Amino acid sequence: MSQGMSSIILMVVLILMFYFMMIRPQRKKDKEDREMRASLMVGDEIITIGGVVGRITKITDKTVVITTGADKTKIEFLKTAIASVGKSEAAKAEAAKKEEKEEPEEEKRPDRDKKVTPKKLSRKSDSEQN
Repeated sequence: MSQGMSSIILMVVLILMFYFMMIRPQRKKDKEDREMRASLMVGDEIITIGGVVGRITKITDKTVVITTGADKTKIEFLKTAIASVGKSEAAKAEAAKKEEKEEPEEEKRPDRDKKVTPKKLSRKSDSEQN
């Protein structure tokens, strides 16, 4: 009877490990991807899963039109083909303004570039040690 109970407990533990090691992280990643695709804006720079880099010019429910290259070639992709999103020019400007405001706080930190020389320890003579 105890052998049957221990095998049931072992199966439950294995299922829980499988859930926490594989299923839960994948769901979390899928949720982050959905949020990223839902927050797309015209002007964002994207990279597709195929490695195409471009800037968004038009967004529909399921597709995105991007311009890429020097000749401004327009290509239409499914939203699910977007691997990552860069910041648009407006978002980059806002981030730069925030960084400029934070710089005075960094000046208050002590200067760690100064070289510090350790104090020399005097050696005791052999007669003093005994």
